[in-house]
Amino acid sequence: MISRFSVLLLFVPALGMLSLCVTEVQAEQAALRAGAAMIDITPEPGVSLDGVISKNGPVTGVHDRIYSRALVLDDGNTRVAICVNDLCMVERSYFDRVKQIVFEKTGLPANRMLMTSTHTHAAPRVPYGRASEQDDVYYQALIQKMAEAVITAEQNLAPAQIAWGSFDAGKYAACRRFLAEKGSVSLNPFGVAGEQIKSVSGRSKQIIQPAADIDPQCSILSVQHADGTPLAVLGNMSIHYCGGYRKGEISADYFGAYAKYLAEKLKSSGSHPPFVGMLSNGTSGNVGAVMKQNKRKYQPFEWIDESGKQFAEQTIKVLAQLQYQREVPVEMVEREIELAIRKPNEERLAWAQEILANPKQKTVHPWSKIYATEAVELNKYPATETIKLQAIRIGDLGIASLPCEVFTETGLAIKAGSPFGATFSMELANGSSGYLPTPTQHALGGYETWPARSSYLEIEAETKIRQTALELLRELPALELLRE
Repeated sequence: MISRFSVLLLFVPALGMLSLCVTEVQAEQAALRAGAAMIDITPEPGVSLDGVISKNGPVTGVHDRIYSRALVLDDGNTRVAICVNDLCMVERSYFDRVKQIVFEKTGLPANRMLMTSTHTHAAPRVPYGRASEQDDVYYQALIQKMAEAVITAEQNLAPAQIAWGSFDAGKYAACRRFLAEKGSVSLNPFGVAGEQIKSVSGRSKQIIQPAADIDPQCSILSVQHADGTPLAVLGNMSIHYCGGYRKGEISADYFGAYAKYLAEKLKSSGSHPPFVGMLSNGTSGNVGAVMKQNKRKYQPFEWIDESGKQFAEQTIKVLAQLQYQREVPVEMVEREIELAIRKPNEERLAWAQEILANPKQKTVHPWSKIYATEAVELNKYPATETIKLQAIRIGDLGIASLPCEVFTETGLAIKAGSPFGATFSMELANGSSGYLPTPTQHALGGYETWPARSSYLEIEAETKIRQTALELLRELPALELLRE
């Protein structure tokens, strides 16, 4: 393909030397630059923790501090930012405000930023369903701090080299939805029979098998300074979270433990900024952590620290085998799609109102009152929601971003259909739109499918999101050709 500079040389000879100079500058800019930073986002005592249905707070203490961690990459043509936050989840409007601040300070467009939450359950959910005035004060400060992480990473841009790899971490993960014999599952909170899923426990004699496979792959993106000094490592693993907390204590879960142990082993040197380790959540909506090593019961936070350390040790082994590159294309695309919301029909709403009007009445399920409240709240939602999907290319590595708690089947399908040699997805990215069961899993039931603020998108949402994510990934290789 003839570049615009070649055309200039052919048709405007008088500007030949200028064109050559511009071409040379572009060639110099093609070498990768990268920057990373982390900013403390630990809340003060009293701030609400965790979720709408299950509250783990307010904050009474800190086991380990939580951070907003950012990585910025620039190939001379495209600059992108990835920001991983030690938070349970963040509503899209908050991330959008962060991106606006970053744009105003740096000029980095909002469509070149991927922001995600790790889903630790020992950190705030933004916003909490019944947010207090103190919560709101924290949220406003949090927005500024997340922006600061990206801005600082952008300021730290320096010549860099990059590589990626992976290792098998299947022994740490297990599907937490179990297929049970027909007729063995009790009525759901709405009084409906016929479901075949027992969630989380897996101890019933009626269980046949896990309802889905896990994704055993822990993906690694490693960035070094041009002199080989560690700059940042971004990991990605599909495990919901570890848990095993003490009520009210802040923790980044195994995501933070991983970053801490990496930083201890991969220290920056000389005048370089501090090394930044980060671990993003893959597609873990139906996958939990295995905490049965050594066949003993772990103390609170013990398995978080131990698993984070083991993941970091495995990562360091992978790093020793990687071949780094100085020149890799970086591209990013995004698209919005509109999805229907599963609002309650008149019959469901009448059921909810009756349950709530008679709080002492015995219900068919321990959670019926909770889901009656959820039905009332869901009825306030609009008919549709617009979500944002993104895809990033870094050489032969593809990254998809999805705003839901995504089931592993979706992540595996995206990996299988990607045009890149390596691919991973980040869930709870650029927003938080609830669980994303596949249509097949919707038919089986389980709490991840029950309509609520935690699971409200249309049944076909997974199909539409998966297809769009793959379309975006497949668009990326063509962008480099258009630039030539």
